[in-house]
Amino acid sequence: MRQCIGLARVAKERGDPPVGCVIVRDGAVVAEGIEAGRTKGDVTCHAEVEAIRAARRLLGRADLSDCTLVTTHEPCILCSYVIRHHRIARVVLGLETGEIGGYSSALPVLADTTIKRWAAPPVVVAGVLREACAALMQ
Repeated sequence: MRQCIGLARVAKERGDPPVGCVIVRDGAVVAEGIEAGRTKGDVTCHAEVEAIRAARRLLGRADLSDCTLVTTHEPCILCSYVIRHHRIARVVLGLETGEIGGYSSALPVLADTTIKRWAAPPVVVAGVLREACAALMQ
């Protein structure tokens, strides 16, 4: 999570929302993502999606079921769909995001069990370094 916080600071310094993300496999970071929607002019360039894109390139596959995604902020509904599509097994987040969150909102895509083509929902660990992640928003 500390690495994610560092990435979030980079995003904030360049004018993007302060979100950072890493993908971990076998205890090592294999990819990272920095929020870039404003910088790149593309709403899909969320830190989580950027990290997943990088992991796919590095690992050469779409199935990331042996990976953990760590992010400063709860993945939004869009990012949660991408996480589920890639079968990521575990999501660690710092700060919940309320109504746009893919876990704690009224649209909990990360926890959904009704879409049969998806694998089991990822294990979600929330609140890791919550205060440090919240401080990024100031």
